[in-house]
Amino acid sequence: MQPVEGRKRVIIESLRPEVNAGCFPVKRVVGDLFRVGADIFTDGHDSLCARLMFRKQGDLDWQETAMQPLANDAWEGSFALPELGFYEYTIKAWVDHFRTWQIDVQKKQTAGQDVKTEIAVGLEMLRRVLKIARDQDKQRISDLLQQVESCNTSEQALALMGASETARFMEDYQEDRHAAYYPSFLKVEVDRPKAGCSAWYEFFPRSWGRSPGRHGTLQDCLRLLPEISRMGFDVIYLPPIHPIGPTKRKGKNNNPVAEPEDPGSPWAIGSADGGHKAVHPELGTLEDFQELRQAAGEYGLEIALDLTLQCSNDHPYLQEHPEWFRWRPDGTVQFAENPPKKYEDVIPFDFETDDWRALWGELKSIVTFWIEQGVSIFRVDNPHTKPFAFWEWLIAEIKKDNPEVLFLAEAFTRPKVMYRLAKLGFSQSYTYFAWRHSRQELTDYLQELTQTETAEFFRPNFWPNTPDILPEILQYGGRPAFMMRLALAATLSSNYGIYGPAFELCVSESLPGREEYQNSEKYEIKEWTWDQAGNLKDFIAKINQIRKDNPALQSTANIAFQECDNQAILVYSKHDAASNNFILIAVNLDPFHTQTGWIRMPLEQLDLLPGRPYLLQDLVGDEKYIWTEEWNSLELNPHITPVRIFRIHHHLRTENDFDYFL
Repeated sequence: MQPVEGRKRVIIESLRPEVNAGCFPVKRVVGDLFRVGADIFTDGHDSLCARLMFRKQGDLDWQETAMQPLANDAWEGSFALPELGFYEYTIKAWVDHFRTWQIDVQKKQTAGQDVKTEIAVGLEMLRRVLKIARDQDKQRISDLLQQVESCNTSEQALALMGASETARFMEDYQEDRHAAYYPSFLKVEVDRPKAGCSAWYEFFPRSWGRSPGRHGTLQDCLRLLPEISRMGFDVIYLPPIHPIGPTKRKGKNNNPVAEPEDPGSPWAIGSADGGHKAVHPELGTLEDFQELRQAAGEYGLEIALDLTLQCSNDHPYLQEHPEWFRWRPDGTVQFAENPPKKYEDVIPFDFETDDWRALWGELKSIVTFWIEQGVSIFRVDNPHTKPFAFWEWLIAEIKKDNPEVLFLAEAFTRPKVMYRLAKLGFSQSYTYFAWRHSRQELTDYLQELTQTETAEFFRPNFWPNTPDILPEILQYGGRPAFMMRLALAATLSSNYGIYGPAFELCVSESLPGREEYQNSEKYEIKEWTWDQAGNLKDFIAKINQIRKDNPALQSTANIAFQECDNQAILVYSKHDAASNNFILIAVNLDPFHTQTGWIRMPLEQLDLLPGRPYLLQDLVGDEKYIWTEEWNSLELNPHITPVRIFRIHHHLRTENDFDYFL
């Protein structure tokens, strides 16, 4: 065993946040204040000095900021994240001999002891610093020494030497050759703000033709943009827009035999018209996509494209690179399957091919091609069926030159697999929200996502429905269920999305015994009547506007669950300290019956005085309430609105306050 430097006495441990012992970066967004904590201590009772060190990846010089001691040897520091990319951070700490001297001599003086010798010790420390001080500081130390030496009493000398400003000044000159350093340089990945807060709207362009039975085009979608923007969404997600293979094309309701007029699944990519870098001819051209993308931007909408790394039987890759696929003994190519399910229209890549380097390079070129077309968000289909090493490489390669690009993982699979993908670089992730319904299920799941290490790397994106998933509660709960699930998705998580217009039209017809849509749009062209009676477009617009107006709803990790005596009512709050924005949400989880419950207001957290009035503004119903007590009764009728979103104002003090709010 090598000898250690025995004069390094400080211990730094339990640094947080830290993901997998520093193997993966923590995730944040531009503008965040990044808080770092650690347990820092030493033997004995000496005072310590700790510095949080940080730098933008690629910079040579470290910046430092002082850390502050908390209770029980915990320390905390922070630094701003103003730019995209990666930052590195670590901690150094050392024994602060001068501050230790200040504390000890003060104790002795308070006890009435003679401190002349201690003053001499302090003067000697100042003289040592004078020898190494920077030119601009030498005069300050010299002046201090002269003032102390001219003092007539110990009290006068200690008043000068014991000042907190003197201690802060001396920190810069403490000998740190015995400083301890945390053994790792950790990373934080900084994404653009949309990674942390976004509202997604998914639709199939081919279902928006201008006349019945006509295949919709990208040009036809231009007329949808104003309404999608009015509803408050900022991301449009398009399923694959590439050519669809005719061989073994799926028919309606996933029928293995297609009729001549069946359009097939957009996820069966590739035909004689091209592959992943082409646009399906019936949708239009690459120029049409550019026009749609640019027009969407004028409405504050960004287009996210589907990234599906699989092929149809007719994809040019099968002829050009047969080595990238698995071939069976009978000479046929291996199609996708999840026994007993078969997907004969889809051919997966063989990631164990000997030519894997060329395969990886080509798949990367698909992403870079669409980035060149102005795309900076990709919804990735089934990433859990491709190697982890591939995603780690691909995302890192893309983000080297394009740090603004975001990747959403559509991975409904085992938790550890989903979390690994997030650690490897996926910006957001689909979740189990669609299958969490009871108060206990929702509470437990959100606490897992926000109160554990998971919150440092996994950004949930809540979807109440997708083209693949129609949960039972939406099948049977009617319009109230759709309203309730929309409100939950949009306020529990700062990232959420819906598959429309099936959602806002409350489409609930399912395959018997399945959580799947009857007559799924994945396999046929639909005709939508967007403004039909009972649609939820105005309700969705209201919820999205509330999200935009209230910073507290633009974060996921700030959630706190509140008490309610009725298990059918979920009550939770969100608080944004910077804007002092406090939101309380109450949701009736029963779409059939009116529910009443007593909810407990967190008065202490709100800095509200018991017995004094405070105002709640219901942002959904545009009503105001004045409460005075800690426990209050609330009724939620799902057939009117199953959710109340309250903005809590400061407690009212005078009659003028009542007049102002009311």
